[in-house]
Amino acid sequence: MVISAAPLIYILIFVGVLALVQGIYLTVFGKAISLNNRINRRLDMLEKGAGREQVLEQLRKEMSQHMRSRSIPIYSILADKAQKANIAFTPQQLIMVMGVLAGVAFVGLTFGTGASLPVRIVVSVAMGIGAVFVWVNNTAKKRMAMIEEQLPDAVELMVRSLRVGHPFSSSLQIVAREVPDPLGTEMGIISDEAAYGRDVGEALKTMAERMDMQDLRFLAVAVTIQQTSGGNLAEILHGLAKVIRARFKLFRRVKAITAEAKWSGMFLSVFPILALVMVNVLQPDYYDDVKETAYFIPACLVVAGFLIANIFVMRTLVNIKV
Repeated sequence: MVISAAPLIYILIFVGVLALVQGIYLTVFGKAISLNNRINRRLDMLEKGAGREQVLEQLRKEMSQHMRSRSIPIYSILADKAQKANIAFTPQQLIMVMGVLAGVAFVGLTFGTGASLPVRIVVSVAMGIGAVFVWVNNTAKKRMAMIEEQLPDAVELMVRSLRVGHPFSSSLQIVAREVPDPLGTEMGIISDEAAYGRDVGEALKTMAERMDMQDLRFLAVAVTIQQTSGGNLAEILHGLAKVIRARFKLFRRVKAITAEAKWSGMFLSVFPILALVMVNVLQPDYYDDVKETAYFIPACLVVAGFLIANIFVMRTLVNIKV
């Protein structure tokens, strides 16, 4: 019995292509664009000599470019995630990256496998597009999680600044200077917009809608109400910080409780496919006796339908909104 190494080669090529996306991104825009960088990207651009207005224009362009490109075929599926991930690549550049990755995957498949030309073309295109989709999705999830974790500390920093007598605009500047990315750059943009005359509450509301984050909506509403009705903004934000921390704590608790169910659902979804692959690798002629029967194709379709339904049902069961 000979075990084929082709599946492993396909997996390694895809992983290599996926790593290449991040490498290209960091090469083009520098390490400052990395989410775990200590100095936020806005400050890094200012320190390199760019003007404040130029930096604001560049960052605002990056934030809105993806949603304006929803009309591009295929890209419309990616636009929302790319916006939340704040990908600095333009939509056209991102599509070019897909093409480059597809070319790299095609070369790898040509030298690493004996697949026919049509198969190599289809698989390489799927790898190029899939790698960008996976990378953008993972970046969006990581960025949103980091913002949710940074927000309570940022709000408390605003509270301390307000209590010592600073105006709210100055507290935004302090957050933009002291908090690392991704929230530091976001608050820096709001601070710059406020300096150029935009209403702070409106800017916060726009950011909350762009990221689709409930805690940011609370912050925008609190600031807007204080601007229109007055009141002690420091105490309002202090209470908001407590609420955000409580929601974050509850979210972590729900995540811990549902972790076992999520892994069980993932196992139940993936195991049948892995079992099918292993059967075909270990004994390729296992289904030869039934392939020509009239019930084989309908049975395969029914099994595939149940597997797809299982994925959606399991995700629905453990997807608890907090």
